[in-house]
Amino acid sequence: MFSMNEFGNNLYSGKTSFPFVGKRRLWFVIAILLVVGSALVPLIRPVQFSIEFTGGSQFVVLAPSSTDQSLATDAVRSIVPEAAAKVVTVNDRDVRVQTDQMTPDETQEVKAALSEAYDVKADEITDSFIGPAWGENVTRQSLWGLAIFLALTFLILAIYFRTWKMSAAAIIGLLDVLLITVGVYALAGFEISPAAVIGFLTILAYSLYDTTVVFDKIRENTTEDVNQTTRTFGESVNLAVNQTLIRSINTSVVAALPVGAILFIGSLWFGAETLTDISLSIFVGIIVATYSTLFVAAPLYSLFREKEPAIVAHDAKVHEARDRAVAKV
Repeated sequence: MFSMNEFGNNLYSGKTSFPFVGKRRLWFVIAILLVVGSALVPLIRPVQFSIEFTGGSQFVVLAPSSTDQSLATDAVRSIVPEAAAKVVTVNDRDVRVQTDQMTPDETQEVKAALSEAYDVKADEITDSFIGPAWGENVTRQSLWGLAIFLALTFLILAIYFRTWKMSAAAIIGLLDVLLITVGVYALAGFEISPAAVIGFLTILAYSLYDTTVVFDKIRENTTEDVNQTTRTFGESVNLAVNQTLIRSINTSVVAALPVGAILFIGSLWFGAETLTDISLSIFVGIIVATYSTLFVAAPLYSLFREKEPAIVAHDAKVHEARDRAVAKV
């Protein structure tokens, strides 16, 4: 009978071991395919940015008797024929219309057309606009936030672990998480909004936490194994990943369950549209972050260090000891 406690003990002792380092070429090929696939998503389905990034006008028809989106599209085009209207139903009762930025006169005319199309009073339609300069500022600040986060992460990890190679492996793992999450997000057809950006930064922080815990165990194992000849450097790294595997899975499940509830029950079932952006990015990011730590960051760190003279000498001693043991048998 399967026992999770026994399984965890076997992983910690090394009796049961998954080849995270031993089959790293396979994991790297899969990772590269996922990243390339995510990068190619915009060619198949262009990334959509919310009005906060692009600027434009927005109208919300409050609780009309019909939520037929074609009525809004026809109403907008009757006033501005060349306008591209993006129409969605919010909370299963309101109709939101986003267009390119309009003049004050066009705004009032579109508002009147929507009022007639949905048979509601004019004061039951709200209108707002965001200028392109504000959208550019939001984009710039988001990129700066990401750049500063990655730079501080690299610096702090280098100081904490006393090696830039561990920082480099962690940063590559974070970029892997970010690219795949954005690719899945775009493939799902959701707009990238400020809430989504907050979600991306949140999952980067989660990924960093998971990576730090695993790397801390790697440092402990590799430090202890310097003066013994039972395990090579790569085997010590692999043991550390296996020893933290159950913790990584449990943390991911515990983190993903409430976010999944928000996404699938709150957002998709009850129509809480404002929660969709951030909950989807965090939900996907949690899953990808766990995968990236185990299959990308840790094996990559082992690859970065295995050619160092001291480690090469240590691994040679391990193999010599094993050869002598086999010869005696």
